[in-house]
Amino acid sequence: MTGAGQGVGEGIARRLASHGADVVVAARRASTGEPVAASIVDDGESAVCIETDVTDRVSVDECVAATVSQFGALHVMVHNAFAGGIRHRLEDADLDVHWEAMSRTAVWGSLHCAQAAYPHLVAAGTSGRLILLTSPSGVEGSANIPLYSPVKAAQRAIAKSLAREWGHHGITVNCIAPVAGSPALVSAFERDPSLQRAIEARTPLGRIGDITDDIGSVAVFLASDDAGYVTGQTIVCDGGSFLGL
Repeated sequence: MTGAGQGVGEGIARRLASHGADVVVAARRASTGEPVAASIVDDGESAVCIETDVTDRVSVDECVAATVSQFGALHVMVHNAFAGGIRHRLEDADLDVHWEAMSRTAVWGSLHCAQAAYPHLVAAGTSGRLILLTSPSGVEGSANIPLYSPVKAAQRAIAKSLAREWGHHGITVNCIAPVAGSPALVSAFERDPSLQRAIEARTPLGRIGDITDDIGSVAVFLASDDAGYVTGQTIVCDGGSFLGL
């Protein structure tokens, strides 16, 4: 589980662990990942932290190898790690700042995770799962962060392509597009309380998603045998604020 040191990644890691998974908290900084893994263990569940930079293929390979060494197999790879998402307008965008970080973690990170996990997912057969965390912006676009939308849309294209390529192995590949109370979103609400009111007002369920109960539960479903016939899909988990699919 990449990017599991905080936010949505942490929520998913905790939910998977609570359902019996041996969880690897793959975080770029051990200072964020270790406390999450320790907390999961304190709850009586199984987790370790492995420091991982998803923009570095060697680092991802080492993480996967350590996972298989410790737990004997890799059945589910969840890629959530992301850097960027800074508000900008296209005419003001600095490609080195706005595009580079986002594309390296979202797009290249997805490819690194997929390639490193592939032989182990094949070995897992019909329980092999790849789950990518994308965004509703990758479906409907965004006027506030226009370079964010294409990198998130690219993850959806990767998932669809790999669902076709890997389907004969029984491996499923899906995306989750969440709207949830991550640290970044909470900070945005603190800076602009009207943003929270606006999102809640356009959401039929009238609230912001919970990173563990709402988003984590979708990940548990996609990782389970119950989702064995679901592949190439993006589950938009946003309380109904986007209904365009």
